[in-house]
Amino acid sequence: MSKIFDALKKADHLREAGVVEPALDEAPAAPSRSSAETATAVVEEAPVLPAESGPVEEPQPEQVRSERPSNLVSLRISALSPVFPFEDVHSRAAEQYRIVRTKIMHHPMQPRSIVVSSATSGDGKTVTAINLAAVLALKQDFQILLIDADLRRRDVSQVLGIPEKPGLANVLKGECGLDDTLLQLEQFPNLWILPAGVADRNPGELLASPRWRDVVMECKHRFNYMIVDATPMAAVADFDLIQVACDGVILVVRPDHTDRKTCMKALETMPKDKLIGSVLNCVEDWFLYKGQSYGYYKG
Repeated sequence: MSKIFDALKKADHLREAGVVEPALDEAPAAPSRSSAETATAVVEEAPVLPAESGPVEEPQPEQVRSERPSNLVSLRISALSPVFPFEDVHSRAAEQYRIVRTKIMHHPMQPRSIVVSSATSGDGKTVTAINLAAVLALKQDFQILLIDADLRRRDVSQVLGIPEKPGLANVLKGECGLDDTLLQLEQFPNLWILPAGVADRNPGELLASPRWRDVVMECKHRFNYMIVDATPMAAVADFDLIQVACDGVILVVRPDHTDRKTCMKALETMPKDKLIGSVLNCVEDWFLYKGQSYGYYKG
């Protein structure tokens, strides 16, 4: 994450010195094609910007706009945050997320809209959802959407330090369209965010409306993959309303934290054809563990 924080610090210094940064051109619309690509070996440790179609003309002073596109936002996260672990110091965690990415892309169900949830709160579902979306976005030709469908907590915006409204709740209420809410991350151009927004009534009623299915269908036409951060399975009825419109579910389990009985009950009630797999979060190395890196990566 050091490269990201260096870029943010440089931008802050420029703003304090009164230097106006050239605005980026209008962000490209997310593609409407489906993804037929297979997973390949990935060696990059940072997002790869799309290739330039031609030489870039140096903007003249009168051509420089003082405002960036309204849908482009910059990350504001702590250096200690567990999100985006894709540099050498976190190489082992990064490699595990890449393994999950490969398993998703090669899954027989070919899921493209994936719900990330947990049996109870505190298992790390939001961080897992963010990192899964980010590792998919490292693929240069992919456009990825991360949806914060936990309308009760709205943790995605808090973790990333981005605006939380307008968002999904506003779309479901008919107050705005999808294009009015999508945010593109400046440091991850292939990663888009649909914040939760603020619900002024029971979120379950909003998610039960036909608009939720319409949002999922529209996003499927525009993005290669969708990662949906949902409420915990056992907490409220929202999870069932969310997953019914999506292709599959990933269950996040945290050793020494997840309640075993609650987890087993969640697995029993989940539709068996929707479970893609589970992710173990915050796993400490066993004292007899021996890494099997074979020199391919550090860790």
